[in-house]
Amino acid sequence: MDNQLNIINIGGADVLIVAIIVWFLGTFLTNRIGFLKQYSIPASVSGGIICSSLVTVLFLGFDIQINFDMRLRDLLLLIFFSTIGLSAKLRLLAAGGKALVKLLAIAAVFLIFQDVTGVLLAIAMDVHPAYGLFGGSVSLAGGHGTAIAWGNEAEQAGLIGARDIGLAFATFGLIVGGIAGGPIGQWLIKRNKLTGPAKQSGNDASLVEVETHEAAPLSDLLGTLLLLAICVEAGDLVNRMLFSNGVSLPGFLTSMMVGIFLTNMADLSKIKLNDTAIGGASQISLQLFLAISLMSMQLWTLASTIGPIMIVLAFQLTLMTFFTVWVVYRAMGRDYDACVIASGFVGLGLGATPVGIANMNAITSKYGPSPKAFLVIPLVGAFFIDLTNALVIKFFVGLPFMS
Repeated sequence: MDNQLNIINIGGADVLIVAIIVWFLGTFLTNRIGFLKQYSIPASVSGGIICSSLVTVLFLGFDIQINFDMRLRDLLLLIFFSTIGLSAKLRLLAAGGKALVKLLAIAAVFLIFQDVTGVLLAIAMDVHPAYGLFGGSVSLAGGHGTAIAWGNEAEQAGLIGARDIGLAFATFGLIVGGIAGGPIGQWLIKRNKLTGPAKQSGNDASLVEVETHEAAPLSDLLGTLLLLAICVEAGDLVNRMLFSNGVSLPGFLTSMMVGIFLTNMADLSKIKLNDTAIGGASQISLQLFLAISLMSMQLWTLASTIGPIMIVLAFQLTLMTFFTVWVVYRAMGRDYDACVIASGFVGLGLGATPVGIANMNAITSKYGPSPKAFLVIPLVGAFFIDLTNALVIKFFVGLPFMS
């Protein structure tokens, strides 16, 4: 007689409790496992994978299926991208100058190559071409947040398992981007016989300008909470207006655009927003969002796709390596700064902005600081690449063979 499947639904505050526990578990593992710490794997990712593995064991071994309510996760996604928008002050973006514009143009070209590679591989594997976007810029350059956002829309359109496949690509891409970036940057330095500035004493944090902030007062915390609520609600209103006119955009993108508008209006009006409060909200929303996303991943549904995922990642890593060596390094000046930028670009294009920064830290801790790299990579990664990626994805989605 077949065993009856027992379904356990977890929702409300219980999801938040589990997510926080998962984050603490990931932190515990990261502090004790050298590989996780060396390659800057986020605590929410490592903890989330452990949780989803446990959920898979319960499903396969004990016929217990655990389902998590995703409404809190979806709200956290909107909050996170709202904080990205609130951090995008035009006067700071202008400080990047020509290097910022050049790297953004390079990133846009790479996103197209990344998606072309993914789509061609999907066609070669005889699956719907749209899956190729999840083996391209949706999950790799976009990361977990973009994979979830577009995955939900793709599943609603009938692309079965798109969200989980996107999460798998984003997770493996995070690891590959962290492993490959440092060696590629170091190889460029040695191959071209370059030298960096004298290595500074102290830890890697000394290589980046760090401001010391006092704890945000209650008024700033509540003000930040108000701004985030406005971003989410106004973004939803804008999205519904666009949808009624035949334009469909992910909710996170409109929330981010509202945040950009608000922060620059405040800047013009000489109203100072508390960056510490915004940064704290960004970290909390991102970590909890990732924890909920990863811990709810049904790994048993990916068993048949691990092989194709590894093949696609091998091709994407090869593309990234050639593009970084022959385009990024050369276009950014063929000097030491270009090597550091190249290492950051690898992490940015295959994993996430923190991975890119970790790659650059690995290089500068050995060869010396690169202020130029630490200016342009975070600026491109924190805002521009998400917006550019959304436009590239929309272009590919609109192609006739994608329907």
